[in-house]
Amino acid sequence: MTRRTHAALAAAIAAALTLGLGACSSTGSSSDGTDKPVTTEGNGIIGGTPVKGGTLTILSNQDFDQLDPARNWTMPVMDVGVRMLYRTLTTFKAAPGAEGLKIEPDLATDLGTPSDGAKTWTFHLKDGLKYEDGTPIVADDIKYNVERSFSPDLPGGPDYAVRYLNAPAAYQGPLKGERLGKEAIEVPDAKTIVFHLKRPVAEFGYTATLPTFAPVPKAKDTGVNYGNHVVSSGPYKIETYDRGKQMVLVRNTNWDPASDSVRKAYPDKIVVDQTLKNTGISDRLIADQGDDKNAIAYADLLPAKLSDVLTNPAVKARLISENAGCTSKLDMNNTKAPFDNPKVRLAIQYAVDKEAVQNALGGPALNDIATTYLPPVLTDGKAVDHFGIKPAGDQAKAKQLLAEAGFPNGFSTELATSTGGKQEAEAIQAALKNAGVTVQINTVDPTALGGVVGDKAKQPGLSVGGWCPDYPSAATFLPMIFDGRAIKDKGNNGNLDRFNDPAVNAELDRIASLTDLTEANKAWTALDAKIMDEAPAVPLLWQKKPLLVGSNIAGAFAHPVWAGQIDYAVIGLKSVK
Repeated sequence: MTRRTHAALAAAIAAALTLGLGACSSTGSSSDGTDKPVTTEGNGIIGGTPVKGGTLTILSNQDFDQLDPARNWTMPVMDVGVRMLYRTLTTFKAAPGAEGLKIEPDLATDLGTPSDGAKTWTFHLKDGLKYEDGTPIVADDIKYNVERSFSPDLPGGPDYAVRYLNAPAAYQGPLKGERLGKEAIEVPDAKTIVFHLKRPVAEFGYTATLPTFAPVPKAKDTGVNYGNHVVSSGPYKIETYDRGKQMVLVRNTNWDPASDSVRKAYPDKIVVDQTLKNTGISDRLIADQGDDKNAIAYADLLPAKLSDVLTNPAVKARLISENAGCTSKLDMNNTKAPFDNPKVRLAIQYAVDKEAVQNALGGPALNDIATTYLPPVLTDGKAVDHFGIKPAGDQAKAKQLLAEAGFPNGFSTELATSTGGKQEAEAIQAALKNAGVTVQINTVDPTALGGVVGDKAKQPGLSVGGWCPDYPSAATFLPMIFDGRAIKDKGNNGNLDRFNDPAVNAELDRIASLTDLTEANKAWTALDAKIMDEAPAVPLLWQKKPLLVGSNIAGAFAHPVWAGQIDYAVIGLKSVK
């Protein structure tokens, strides 16, 4: 694949996302009930260009689930990791909208050189790259972290390397000393790394933006505890980290801005306060007093606070609300009765009142009702309505399907959700009760939810989750959540429905091998419809991510890749006292 093909790929992906954003970006309900743009300065960037210095505060209601780059696969946490703490071979531009979908070299000198029909990819590292302690970053450090992503002791991270690399099936990572051979990854010298893949991957330059492709020095690896204090290759390093309470980042003086065209590192210090409640975060940023003027929200604005923001022009101007490009869904454990019955799963599709779920999360201003798994950003900007079920559901049809499935009197089940998702879960509970299904809600701390729904022994019948593409391609969506071969008993971070259809698996492989992007996009959409017919999960909403920032914040915008999260690469303060 030539560099021209790289540009064509970027343009094709950017065009697809632009269509999606053009229909629904930055909108909110005005005081008269109509939908009007939530205006920000210039091209969607709040506050102009930041100044150097000062302390930025991030107000959060939760700890980071995992900062270890081999295990970091949660969109907001990925933003923290790859923008502040570690660099990857390539990375996305720091820009809103379609421009932010373009990739640039990061640790590498270019976007990778493919050969052997895009089954082999070669990257060369820039000169003078160093960790926070001044030791050089070498190609073997990237190989080592890629190998770590194979380890069963380090679950939950991106599994693209496991899927793509020509590695032995039994490989279990490097923690016990076993390294991958040249058939998978070559490191001919300190500045060159060569990846050998099982099949052609035209988008591998985009894959290399993931935390898996960040360096980890073997001598500093603490295994399962590495996420508590990663060794920085980025602009900031961890000064202190008291999990669940506070993380303080200070400048990494060995980071060379001349080697990094993306990260600007405006603040001197970044303090992440993780002790807050969602209500307190919203109230503090609306009030905008004292040091909170220098603060931004990590947690979404509460729907109950939306009217307080939209009816106050000064506060509204500090709201970022972009379509996140993600699909939230009601996951059904397809291996747990009665959800192993396709007709029961179809009944749940009809039973759910998506309109009630939408209203529980802020209404149409902050959510569009999802009617298929792939979000519009991955279907040429057009929403696909597969079943044609009315937004409020069809509980009578659901009862009929349940009777046909052998459950004329319904059944009882448990639903797991995070503590912040209780209202959404209650809307689902009420709708299913009308169809004869009794649901017990189990709320779990956000940092512990993955350990419940990703563990086969603990996973209940239902859970509320969702998926965001790792980059704007359906190749990072359907395979991640519906490939039955990737299911794990523990640390199951993708296919939470435990859906395993050999025909679907085969089609995933066929489409992934296509080099014609137009043909591939059509095939992904057709496969989406096929999977919908088997109803492994209920698509709920295509959500926007509402985030407030303080009045002294500059350079704030929602990045189109990290699910509408603020891009930490270029944020800072308007002025420093």
